[in-house]
Amino acid sequence: MPLVKMTEVLSWAEENNCAAGAFSVGNMEMIIGAVRAAEEMNTPIILQIAEKRLAQSPMHLMAPMMVSAAKNAKVPVAVHLDHGLTMDCIVSALEYGFTSVMLDASLLPFEENIELTKKVRALADKYGATVEAELGVVGGNEGDTAEHKITCTDPENAFEFCEKTGVDCLAVAIGNAHGNYPVSPELRFDVLEEICKKVSKPLVLHGGTGITDEMFRKAISLGIRKINIATASFDALAKKAKVYTETADKPDYFKLSPYMADAVYGNVKKHIEIFLNK
Repeated sequence: MPLVKMTEVLSWAEENNCAAGAFSVGNMEMIIGAVRAAEEMNTPIILQIAEKRLAQSPMHLMAPMMVSAAKNAKVPVAVHLDHGLTMDCIVSALEYGFTSVMLDASLLPFEENIELTKKVRALADKYGATVEAELGVVGGNEGDTAEHKITCTDPENAFEFCEKTGVDCLAVAIGNAHGNYPVSPELRFDVLEEICKKVSKPLVLHGGTGITDEMFRKAISLGIRKINIATASFDALAKKAKVYTETADKPDYFKLSPYMADAVYGNVKKHIEIFLNK
């Protein structure tokens, strides 16, 4: 299957009343594991990386691997820049062949978020790429040390934002947070329901790690069509690598590598099964 635009994956999710999994990756093994799970499940996925992760996983190394993996996959795969923070990074991702980009201006004033997102829309159009944006503030942090306080997305603002920016999908804040939740999250499904009534665009749920299966299914029933999974995959890889290195008589990279890929494969497959909403 060819590398696809994220809108194609979102359309598939809408047609099947499910959510597409957007899985963050940080090395070759994570890419291998995620794509293998998608192929086994015969399900489209989104491979993504956040700008904050590029300090450990440089764009010039990750982007070619991600794009190549998508082009050679047996299922449709979109490649997405998650939580872009600078226009330079947006441009770089598009030049490398990413089919979707997100500039996260959610911490800025509403009007400034609109204006910056419009600029990204105009740029992405030149490459035929999908655009995601975020409105409201998702809690936790996205690779930095700053903890962001949750501010739920205002449904009226969501409608105005989508109308003025022309985004393809909108990430919403309904009590979700990045990273591991210290306590079980309480998602505002009432807010999500109101947003869904006013916004015709596919909705995105960030901070998927720690959300229960029942919460995922409820969110999908209320219009969520893309769900981000990052921390769960990174944690699964680290845990399995630790087990291997502590039990192997003589740790060997060529044995460790498939362990890491298997860890991500298992986590991705588990979430795809939930997101299919069957």
